[in-house]
Order: sequence, then structure tokens, then C-alpha cells
Amino acid sequence: MGEAPTSHAPAEREKRVAAALAGRSVVLVGMMGAGKSAVGKRLAMRLGLDFRDADTEIEEAAQKTISEIFASEGECFFRDKERRVIARLLDCGKPIVLATGGGAYMNEETRILISRCGISIWLKAELDVLMRRVRRKPTRPLLQTADPEATLKRLIEVRYPTYAQADVTVLSRDVAHDSVLEDVVAALEAHLLKAQADPAS
Repeated sequence: MGEAPTSHAPAEREKRVAAALAGRSVVLVGMMGAGKSAVGKRLAMRLGLDFRDADTEIEEAAQKTISEIFASEGECFFRDKERRVIARLLDCGKPIVLATGGGAYMNEETRILISRCGISIWLKAELDVLMRRVRRKPTRPLLQTADPEATLKRLIEVRYPTYAQADVTVLSRDVAHDSVLEDVVAALEAHLLKAQADPAS
């Protein structure tokens, strides 16, 4: 599952997909543990685009980990920082593949910006899949509760209706990242071809 991405020049299919983006970025949204960073890195390599991880950019700018920011500054400060970082990344003048944090897409301003500058892809994962993955990284700030599974379930109930507004939805399963990547490429290609065939959509 944790195989390293292999760098190679985009094939003809990927070149067509990248060209159809017409300068827009691909923005991965979804819950913590959905695989946004792992799949995003591979997608960027496939399409010949740069990859950015919003959480990593926030940590580098603040010189603190996400957990440290939550502990010292609070979630409201973090969300404002997150919103500004994503706005900067999507305003760089060239398309990228961007992995966002789990709460980023909940911000209406961020959703509008993503809609204007990119194609949003929701990596949707079921609760049991997410729990198996997040247990491997016990530092998630929002899961520092007495019952992490109940907390994650509540987050799913709140966030999934908003994630469903994304342009494309792909199921993130417990399979190799490259298998999910193939699903993402196919779904992205289908979305872009549909848009080309029917610009009004």
C-alpha cells in the first residue's frame, strides 16, 4: 500500500488529460486518511504537474506542526491560515495537483476558489477504512478525544454532504495507491471529456 511513486514522462492519455485541464489545478478533498497526499503525488507525476500538500505548506510557513498550531493557536487560527495558503497555491499562475486538509473544503470561500481555479476530486472512504489508516498516525488533532471512532463518525456525518459538491468522486479503498490512482485518472478524464462535449454543463 505504501509503494513509492515512480516518476515518468506523461503518456499520451495523461497529456490529453493535462491539456484538457486548460490551466486549471486538480484539488483533492476528503477526510484525513483518505489518501489525498499519496494519490496526489502519483497523479502529479502522471500528469507532469507539480504537487503541493496544503498541510505541509502550512507547517513550513508556521515552522510548527499542525498539532502544535492547534495546541498553541487554536483551530480558528489554523483554518484561517489554511484558507490563505490554499488561495496562494491556487493563484500561482500554473496548474498543480493540490492535496488539502480534511476541513479545508468546508470553508465556503475555499470551495468557491477551488471551483473557479480547479477541478475538485473527493476521495471518499468508508469509516472502517479511515479508522484503520488514522490509527497509524495518532497525532491527528481532531481525533485527540476519548472516543476517536465516534469523533470520526461525527465528522463524516457533517462533512460528507459538503464533500459531495466536488466535481468528481472516487472511492478510496484498501488497495494499492496505484489502483486508486487509475480510478482517479479515469474519473478525471471522463469529467473533462463530458465538459468538452457539453460546455454548458
